[in-house]
Amino acid sequence: MSDLTGAMWRKSSRSGGNGGQCVEVADNLSGVVGVRDSKDPTGPALVFGPTAWRAFVAQLPEQH
Repeated sequence: MSDLTGAMWRKSSRSGGNGGQCVEVADNLSGVVGVRDSKDPTGPALVFGPTAWRAFVAQLPEQH
């Protein structure tokens, strides 16, 4: 399990503004990117390696 102590969480720009569908990302830690549900900040978080995270984000459709 990765240690997310010190993670600086920010809400994804792709999250809805109405309080639902809120994803937070912490990309300030060395070697890991954390992803969590902002409605459950003490709940579980997914952890990706930086290369896997970049590959995932590259596949997201562009929003206009």
